[in-house]
Formats: sequence, structure tokens, C-alpha cells
Amino acid sequence: MAVTLLRIDNLVKTQFARFSKDMKELLHDSVYVVNVLGYIAYNFVIGAYSYWGPKAGYSIYHMSNADLVFGGVTIVCGILGTLAGGVILDKMNSTIPNAFKLLSGATFLGAIFCLIAFLFKGLAGFIVFFSVGELLIFATQAPVNYVSLRCVKPSLRPLSMAISTVSIHIFGDVPSAPLVGVLQDHINDWRKTSLSLTSIFFIAAVIWFIGTFLKSEDLFNKDDEDESTTALIGKTKPLLEGSSEASSHA
Repeated sequence: MAVTLLRIDNLVKTQFARFSKDMKELLHDSVYVVNVLGYIAYNFVIGAYSYWGPKAGYSIYHMSNADLVFGGVTIVCGILGTLAGGVILDKMNSTIPNAFKLLSGATFLGAIFCLIAFLFKGLAGFIVFFSVGELLIFATQAPVNYVSLRCVKPSLRPLSMAISTVSIHIFGDVPSAPLVGVLQDHINDWRKTSLSLTSIFFIAAVIWFIGTFLKSEDLFNKDDEDESTTALIGKTKPLLEGSSEASSHA
């Protein structure tokens, strides 16, 4: 039993050391960090849209079915925009710099359309411009994940996606709803609040635009098998085997 516990302890320490090493490598990857920072700013707005959008729509345009309108526009534009983003990236010749160009360009244009939408006094103009804006905004889904997967070596892909997902929620959509609520309580004008929130898309666009100037390498097909780790794992005996040996000696 003692042998088994010792081996478990050593295994945990080994895995923690490996995790720390992988995290350090991710955080020192400027391409990855810039991509995630832009994604956080982007998701900050998307999260607040999903939470406060119907409330803002009802207040500004007196929508009787604000939930249905915002939900329908988001679903349709989300699907079409995501597919379009993937197709456009393929047509552009899929590279990390091109992905950053698509991210910054689509987000910048989408922000403009969404800003104009909230300036309309009529509901029809708002829906048209907001729909176009969301189509452009959701075109970022393919390139942002492309960068996260391609800028790291194969063994880091699962961790890169996990950290990206956790980060955009912890620093993006989770705090955005209460912060926007505080802003609305302060200025008491949903149009101004919506315009202020939408302007954060420009921050995301600028961050992703910086990514186009970073030196990047596509590591998608790189073979990064750690021979020393593989050898160590190969020499490690199963825990149950060690336990049975200890029992037999006893």
C-alpha cells in the first residue's frame, strides 16, 4: 500500500511539473497570448449581448418579443457567420497571419455595423444593421480556433484550447454581465450603454491586428514527441503490479 501511494505521489508530481512547463510555454507564446486576449475582449461583448440584449431591445425599441428577435438573429447569424468565416479563411490561404487579418477585419467591420444599428431610432434599421454586424462578428469563430490550434505544437493543442475556453469565460462573458449592469445603473440609458459595450469590439480588433505583425510558425504538423518522457512512461510499472509485488513480499 505504501509503495502504491508513493508511486501515485510521484506520478502527481510529474504531471504537475509537466503541466507547469506546458503553461509556461503557452504564456511565452506571443501569438497564442494575443489571440486569447483578443478573444477575451470579443467574448466580453458577446456575453453581455446575450444577457442584456433583450432588455436593451425592449427599452430602446419597445420590442414585445425581444427575446425571440435577439435569439433568432443570433442563431441564424451565428451559424451563417461561422461557416462563412471558415470558407473565407480557406479562400485566403489558411495561415496564421491571414487568420489574424480576418479576425481584425471582420471584428472591426462588425463593430461598425453594430454601432450604427444602435443609433437607429426605427426597429427595421436596427435589425438589418445588427444582423449584418453579427454575421461579421461570428465570422471570427473559425480563425480564432485556427490560431489556437496552429500556433502550438501538437502536444499542447488540448491545453491551448482548454485555457482559451476558460479564459474567455472567466475574464470575458462572466464579468461582462454584472459590469454592464453597473454601467447601466450609472448612466440609465440603454442606447448609450449598448454603444459603450459595442465599442469594446474595436479593442478586440486592435489586439488581433497586432497579431498580424507577430512572427508566427504553423506547428500543426510538427512532431514534438518527447522521447525522454516517453521512455520514462515506458519504464514505469503499473500501479497494481507494484501493489501485488509488495503484497507477495509481505
